[in-house]
Amino acid sequence: MGICELRNNLWVFPPSRDSAGGSAWLLQSALGCSVLVDVPLLNDANKAFLQAQPPGLILLTHRGGHGQCQRWQEFLGWPVLLQEQEAYLLPTLQQRFCFSRNHSIEPGLNLLWTPGPSPGSCALHWSQGTNDVLFCGRLLWPAVGGGVVLRGSNNNFHWPRLQRSVQQLEAWLPQGSPAQIACAAGLGTLRGSKLIEQGAQALQLRTTANAGN
Repeated sequence: MGICELRNNLWVFPPSRDSAGGSAWLLQSALGCSVLVDVPLLNDANKAFLQAQPPGLILLTHRGGHGQCQRWQEFLGWPVLLQEQEAYLLPTLQQRFCFSRNHSIEPGLNLLWTPGPSPGSCALHWSQGTNDVLFCGRLLWPAVGGGVVLRGSNNNFHWPRLQRSVQQLEAWLPQGSPAQIACAAGLGTLRGSKLIEQGAQALQLRTTANAGN
């Protein structure tokens, strides 16, 4: 399984063993910036693909998605953006930029701090042109049969805080958004699809799993 092009400005990478089976995404913004959401496996195919893209940045949505981030930055020369509470995990990066609660990369590319899966987890809302996609990291997972699930585990920063993060996310998103949700893991549940459709409805009808763990 290789890199999957979903449209001419959005791709998803195969799951990476360096990120506990997580999937990275790449989008091309309206201003021509490449945004790598988490990092894929460091291999020749992924290196050749990303080297051919316009310059951009690496966005880390949760600590489980860091993978071999430093080696990727050394190869691409792109700056890394992450929430400030997880900056200490990558102390030797040459170009490391942090944000606190909210951040705008450019108009229509906005970040929100969503602690729960890890202390510095964040979500990216891409709302440019016909694109209306929420990149949620591991805050939300694809649910069997459709929709999304809020999953608790022993690795959660704090279960009530995770729940509050989703509530804050809903309040932060424009009404009716997102049209689609891009998760960082569990894409096999979607049986070939990569994006969760009718994202706003999926958020409203979300379920929970392992909430007591």
